[in-house]
Amino acid sequence: MSVLKEPARAKLNLTLLVHGRRADGYHELESLVAFTDLGDEVSLQGGDAPVLEVTGPFADAIDGENLMARVAQAAAAHVPGLVPGRIGLEKQLPVAAGLGGGSADAAAFLRLLMRLEPHRMTENIAETVANALGSDILACLKSEPALMQGRGELLTPVAGLPRAGVVLVNPGGGLSAAEIYGALGASNLQSDYVPNMSRLEFDRSFDRLIDYLEPRGNDLQAVATSRLPAIAEVLAALEAAEGASCARLSGSGPTCFALFAEEETAARAAEYIAARNPQCWVRATAIGD
Repeated sequence: MSVLKEPARAKLNLTLLVHGRRADGYHELESLVAFTDLGDEVSLQGGDAPVLEVTGPFADAIDGENLMARVAQAAAAHVPGLVPGRIGLEKQLPVAAGLGGGSADAAAFLRLLMRLEPHRMTENIAETVANALGSDILACLKSEPALMQGRGELLTPVAGLPRAGVVLVNPGGGLSAAEIYGALGASNLQSDYVPNMSRLEFDRSFDRLIDYLEPRGNDLQAVATSRLPAIAEVLAALEAAEGASCARLSGSGPTCFALFAEEETAARAAEYIAARNPQCWVRATAIGD
């Protein structure tokens, strides 16, 4: 059987607001998410027994059970006799980086299973598995710009997100999302809170996107920086880059990003930052169509 491949694109939390801690223990979020051109790659080749092979520069950084093994088990519970076969993961993204890498890998695997068993592995089943296994896997399954709310299960599509350059900088030293959220000390969610499900429209305008982002930051940034002070240095380097807008932390970090109106400007900024910060992982990429 031929090898099927799917990109697992990095997820950026362009904003991340925490409205409070819910009664079920999860945090009520509001986050504009976008997906970069950069990511891992997941492949699948049918076979008699599931085998996972991880390669790439961050293959050795994966600790414990890979989320894709849990996806395979959950999918098989819904689709009896489902045998994925040989699974490949080319791990290009840092682990525990605030880029949704593990969730993106799991989501790409679900899309591959849908292609492998299109009549049995339906979109509804894939979404059920995604919601059961992680708060942001559903967003990664769609891999489209969205306003993500609830604990991550409420997605409102975003229209007209502009093409924009992005510089990603990770100083190393992965952070635990659970620990960062726990240290946030969020108050209990107000009983009358109702998510805002209004559809965002940016009309392909970079300026309109920046106007939306500037007053809305990342509520986890201060806590993450207190745990890893190098984040402050990374943000300072991004803010100083020519043409940079909205330098901030993605997710629970430690990867930070800045947006650029032109991809060429982002590429030059990444080269400049990388040369002066050889200890950091630095990449230029883009969001938008």
